[in-house]
Amino acid sequence: MFLYNVTVSLDPQAEQEWLKWMKEIHIQDVLATNCFIECKLSRVHGEEEQGVTYSVMYLLPSEEKYKEYQSKYAAALQSEHTTRFHGRFAAFRTTLTVLDHFVHAG
Repeated sequence: MFLYNVTVSLDPQAEQEWLKWMKEIHIQDVLATNCFIECKLSRVHGEEEQGVTYSVMYLLPSEEKYKEYQSKYAAALQSEHTTRFHGRFAAFRTTLTVLDHFVHAG
């Protein structure tokens, strides 16, 4: 398994518009590429002087699917985000290889 995490810090005035757009449009468009298994949208806790921060974590079956996403879809989808929220966010992306997965048996 492979994780693609996008951490986004937002201008608080853009937060509600961004959340609505992410839930109703952007995440659905990303999942529609058929590269991903699921997505988790989370708010990052902590004191933010200049905004609010979210983590968008996408789970993929393999690094190959991530490479496919990057080569075929990422530029257009990221461009839509940048155009819509220009100047109101900062984002950084990380990739992680899942080494193991543990679930409570109880």
